[in-house]
Amino acid sequence: MSIPGKRVRRTRMVRTDKYVVVVEVDAVIPDADPSEPCYEPETVELLREIEQRADRGDVEWLKQQGKVYAALDAA
Repeated sequence: MSIPGKRVRRTRMVRTDKYVVVVEVDAVIPDADPSEPCYEPETVELLREIEQRADRGDVEWLKQQGKVYAALDAA
């Protein structure tokens, strides 16, 4: 489902206990309500999948999606 409007790139950070994944995704400024960009369902699903795979530790797949940062234990 495509929302009519202007496409803009946004940087999103998906955070879990072990990783932070930084990805570039498309947001849409809808023609019907240009007050705030929104995400299409496919983008929301991608962000959910990134979070799930980060929870499982699938680093190789995550690196294909964006930049992956590992959390360090603080002393």
